[in-house]
Amino acid sequence: MFHPTIDSVLLALIFTASGFGQETTRLKALLIDGQNNHSNWPETSGMMKTYLEQTGLFSVESARTAKEGSDANFHPAFKSFDVVVSNYNGAAWPDETQKAFGKFVEGGGGLVVVHAADNAFPEWPEYNRMIGLGGWGGRNETSGPLVYYNADGKIVRDTSVGSGGNHGPQHEFTITVRDPEHPITKGMPGQWLHVNDELYDSLRGPGEEMHVLATAHSDTKMGGKNRHEPMIIVVQFGKGRIFHTPMGHGNDSQQCVGFITTLQRGAEWAATGKVTQEIPADFPIVDKTSARKFVDPSTGPSATIK
Repeated sequence: MFHPTIDSVLLALIFTASGFGQETTRLKALLIDGQNNHSNWPETSGMMKTYLEQTGLFSVESARTAKEGSDANFHPAFKSFDVVVSNYNGAAWPDETQKAFGKFVEGGGGLVVVHAADNAFPEWPEYNRMIGLGGWGGRNETSGPLVYYNADGKIVRDTSVGSGGNHGPQHEFTITVRDPEHPITKGMPGQWLHVNDELYDSLRGPGEEMHVLATAHSDTKMGGKNRHEPMIIVVQFGKGRIFHTPMGHGNDSQQCVGFITTLQRGAEWAATGKVTQEIPADFPIVDKTSARKFVDPSTGPSATIK
């Protein structure tokens, strides 16, 4: 019969106390999709899921609605997750699902809102408070002010009459960090060049408990409004933290290292209130973009997204 020695017992206690050999508990993320006015949403959902898993910090599950119409059976267990990532823009969720979602975020759950997800649910007041700013869907001055930075670097809350949501043709544009001390943007270059993407302008909404971390200039030559528009936004909703980026329209834009890093760090902050990830060495700089060709890890190079 085996009798453990004192040394072996002590060694086991040390290993247990230090956590050696034990799998680190990962943050649980729920990615929501199923409807979107962007036909490439299945691909961008797959990309974002992979990006989060590649950090080693997240396990990611998906919740997908019916392909069209309000899905009476859509009732995710939000409270089982640390953060929800929305790649959804479609029909309204059932009332009870909306209530459960609002309770989840207000109670301290994290939320990540990417690109067209800020077009969703114009008639849902709580959601509009969560995302801070939104566009399209009939949004106008009654939805809240336009929020942007002027040429003097001052934030403006513009109550002018007009619709919410606009963009010109896709193009590269410069991201300007406005708060270099926030955990999400800390360590980023003061300016960096984002790859080809839609530059949303004229977003409007309640903008309560909202902080703009970075902006991009919407040039009139590219269909913009000659203003510095929010590109990285955080919002406090009750005890919940929201990370919102209007970037990420196409597959190419989501291959930008700036987008990838911002998503990964934003999701960690939304889930925990802190960021432990470093800015990668291949992060873009002011005059040079940086992209990583995406390959679906489940199928290999044959599934490379172009």
